[in-house]
Amino acid sequence: MALDQGNGARDVDFGEVKPVARALIQRTAVGHAQAGPAAGVGGVGDGFGGGLTAPSMSSGVARGDPGERAGLRWKLADVRRRGTNVSVQRAGLDAQLLPFADDSFDAALSTWTLCTIPDVAAALSELRRVLKPGGTFHFLEHGLAPDEQVRRWQRRLDPLQKRIAGGCHLTRPVIDLLRAAGFAITEVDGFYEVGTSKIAGADSLGSALSP
Repeated sequence: MALDQGNGARDVDFGEVKPVARALIQRTAVGHAQAGPAAGVGGVGDGFGGGLTAPSMSSGVARGDPGERAGLRWKLADVRRRGTNVSVQRAGLDAQLLPFADDSFDAALSTWTLCTIPDVAAALSELRRVLKPGGTFHFLEHGLAPDEQVRRWQRRLDPLQKRIAGGCHLTRPVIDLLRAAGFAITEVDGFYEVGTSKIAGADSLGSALSP
C-alpha cells in the first residue's frame, strides 16, 4: 500500500496496515542511521499497539520515549522490547511537556496517540521543539473522517467516546492539526480500516517535516 496524496479514503484491511506501519517505522530509524550513534528517534506514543513499533526499529539507532499516561501498555510491550536489540528509554508521561532539550531528535513517531492527548496543540508544539530542524515526524493516527455522513456520527458520538475510551477523540483533524503546528506534510494516505467502524477507523498514515 503506497503513500499518496489522495483526498478520498478507501477501505483497507488492518492486516495491510500493520506491515505498512512497520515499514514506515523502520524507515524512521534506518533513514537516520547515517547520523551515527547519537541519532535519536522519539516516540510520542504507541497507541493501542502495545509495543508494535519496537521490533521494526534498527539496533543502536532508535531511542523511544512512549508518552502513554498509563503504564499498562508499557507492561504489555515488554515482551516485544525484550525481543529486539533496540534500547528503549521511557522518559516522561506527558507529551504536552517533553523532558528533552531543544533539537534532541532526528525523527519522531506517533501511532494512534494524538486522539487522546488532552492538549494536542501543546504536544505538537513540544514535538517540534525537540525535533531538529528538518527532522521528520512519522504518524499513523485515526481522526476526523473525509466523508460528511461519517463526520456527523463522529460528532454525535464523540462525547461518549471520550468518556468510555480514556479521553479518545473521534473528531480530531490530524492533518490540519499538524499544519497548524507548523509541520510541512510530505506524504499522507487516508483510508478506512476494514473490520472497524468508519467512525473510529478513519486513519491517516504519513510523514511531515519540522522546518
